[in-house]
Amino acid sequence: MADRAQTNGFSIIGKPLAMADAVSKVTGIGKYADDLSVPGMLIGKILHSPYPHARIRSIDTSRAEALNGVKAVATGQDAPNPYGILPIGHDERVFAVDKARYIGDNVAAVAATTAEIAEQALDLLRVDYERLPAWFDPEESMKAESDWIHEERAHNIEKEYHHVFGDPDQGFAQADFVAEERYYAGEVNHAAMEPHSTLAIWEPHERLTVHSSTQVPFYLHRTIAEVCEMPMSQIRVIKPLIGSGFGGKSEIIPLEIAACVLAKKSRKPVKITYTREEVFLAHRGRPITIVYLKVGITRAGKIAAVQARVVQDGGAYCGYGPVTVLYSGALLGAIYDIANVRYDGFRVLTNKPACGAMRGHGTVNVRFAFESILDQLSHQAGLDPLEVRRRNLLKAPCITANSLRVTSYGLPECIEKVFERSNWKGKKGKLPYGKGIGVACSHYVSGAANPIVRSNMPHTTVYIKIDRDSAVTVYTGASEIGQGSDTMQIQIAAEVLGVCTERIKLVGADTELTPVDLGSYSSRVTFMAGNACLNAAKDMRDQLFAAVAKKLGCSPSDLVAKNDRVSHVSDPAKSVSFDEAVAIALEFHGALVGRGTYAPPEAARGGKFRGAGVGPSPAYSYSAQVAEVTVDPETGHLHVDKVVAAHDCGKALNPLTVEGQIEGSVYMGFGQALQEDMIWKDGRLMNPSLLEYRIPGTKENPDIESIIVESVDPEGPFGAKEAGEGSLAATIPAIANAVYDAVGVRINSVPITPEKILEALRAKEKALATSKPPPEKSSAPGMAR
Repeated sequence: MADRAQTNGFSIIGKPLAMADAVSKVTGIGKYADDLSVPGMLIGKILHSPYPHARIRSIDTSRAEALNGVKAVATGQDAPNPYGILPIGHDERVFAVDKARYIGDNVAAVAATTAEIAEQALDLLRVDYERLPAWFDPEESMKAESDWIHEERAHNIEKEYHHVFGDPDQGFAQADFVAEERYYAGEVNHAAMEPHSTLAIWEPHERLTVHSSTQVPFYLHRTIAEVCEMPMSQIRVIKPLIGSGFGGKSEIIPLEIAACVLAKKSRKPVKITYTREEVFLAHRGRPITIVYLKVGITRAGKIAAVQARVVQDGGAYCGYGPVTVLYSGALLGAIYDIANVRYDGFRVLTNKPACGAMRGHGTVNVRFAFESILDQLSHQAGLDPLEVRRRNLLKAPCITANSLRVTSYGLPECIEKVFERSNWKGKKGKLPYGKGIGVACSHYVSGAANPIVRSNMPHTTVYIKIDRDSAVTVYTGASEIGQGSDTMQIQIAAEVLGVCTERIKLVGADTELTPVDLGSYSSRVTFMAGNACLNAAKDMRDQLFAAVAKKLGCSPSDLVAKNDRVSHVSDPAKSVSFDEAVAIALEFHGALVGRGTYAPPEAARGGKFRGAGVGPSPAYSYSAQVAEVTVDPETGHLHVDKVVAAHDCGKALNPLTVEGQIEGSVYMGFGQALQEDMIWKDGRLMNPSLLEYRIPGTKENPDIESIIVESVDPEGPFGAKEAGEGSLAATIPAIANAVYDAVGVRINSVPITPEKILEALRAKEKALATSKPPPEKSSAPGMAR
């Protein structure tokens, strides 16, 4: 069930539409990367390290190369150039050159005429390893004095950041209630339905065409050029249909480069598709996060000060690591009015697969901690947790203590919506033992205001072309990954040009045909590609209006485009069909091409301190959620009965997709809250399949009531902003807080398992039996400064 947005006089915007690619997906006409096949195609397979940390003394490839059907064998010597998604983190190579750094690290690869021959060839490779001491626990790893994972990263610390805003010490001195806790969040995988797959086609004239399941075709294009030492003009990257990404395809995955290296060496097409276990080993998911959090509030419920020390297990390579740990600190701001903050963030290397971006990148685990401790403080102060959130709202538009600009702010309305729809007043503290209700809030960026690659070029560009057949074609580099970005751009173009959506065709994410877009990550596409598409459509409309105005003898400002016609606003007799308008414009202008770009305004780009580039956004989305749960005190079994989620998306361009994004976010947050967890033993993943790594099934899902809140951002396309990630982070603490309301114990680690609930209940019973009041806080180490 959902509250639908209003169309407010628009023809297309605000109306629920099916996805543009829906028919191709449900009929099977659409092709994913692994569906693709070309004549002479070879199958690639990758040899992975069996050790978590080992020096590679030598690799003997001769027996594999001699096997009939093997066309190429590649090692680190074939592609020694390092790469990485961040300019400051080029520490990966497609195949290990000096040493392997985790179980599953890429050591070599083969391309053969069949998958069976390729597997046989892997067995014939001989690698001489020298095992080295390995590091698995991030807090132990950062104490290392020797045997560092990367020699240039002392004590295995990839990056650390230390920020102070306002006067936290004075803030704590003024606080009437102070809580200090340790929180732990386990490692989570994206579990995307489609595994990673890449087809690299070596073509005549030394050209390479790459079809890959990627969220970032532009960055993949650059990286292939760097590693394969080829000019970008000789490389074409095409994104086919993608079976979801959730951030797992938002950086360069080793098989994408491995397929290219093998194709170049064999001079034949090569396809590599990961097994599900290889997907887990490539990983790039949400890191293990340890949060030491201290928060103080006044008797009136105002947040006085916040101090956070965050340690993230980054795995063996940099990836998005510095960005992830910076988001964890930066987005303590821009949701509540907090003047005094101290943040210490550590991204630590371990001998495990690299972690990276996952839905709600960098914010989810720290938001779990913050919303949990805020609930705890509310009870200590004798205040309603929902009311405490009301008392700490920002007064937008504003600039936060850490230089984040907030333009539109729908959190107050989100809170009121869930308060009303959940019957919070009638249920909070009034449900029978074992039943509980909890509240939490969250937010997220609508794209990063600062690009990954240091450049002043637009973040995205869109072209719109109209030919004599009057068909409108949108050329966009934005990556449709299931979130509805293609549909969104078709809607925007149709609305501005006054035509039906069926007239619009879209060509997307093909580096030879489409202009540059930085990719689908950080919920940037609606705001950024949407604005670029809006500008391109306006440019095209201006060209049409200028020509028609000459024909009709009026001013372009007198014209309106609607219902596939261009008409005079006050004289309906002066009107032409859209097809006629195109014919007239072609007479005046020749080719009709509209161009639109978008780059965030300078005011949105944040402060000047170290690390200030991460966190700023042109706009932020907001979410409030109330969860209802049932806890069986005999077994510890936790059932989430219902989640009411209100999300401020600025303007719902397509309410159908916005509802889907809210529900998907709640679903993923629910999975992390109750059961998703990557289990490690000495660097080996013990549950590397969807049989063992448990994601929620349909019957386990709670009832989700989604509510769309529209704050109408002044800079978003038609007022729109992010909808795909901001709701996830509120779900986890809302459930945790509901558990406390149900049975009176706080669980400070996720997933919240029956074992943890039973352990907490027994500790509470033991405390009562010895006449000691049950601690509101769980035992936790003190916070290091």
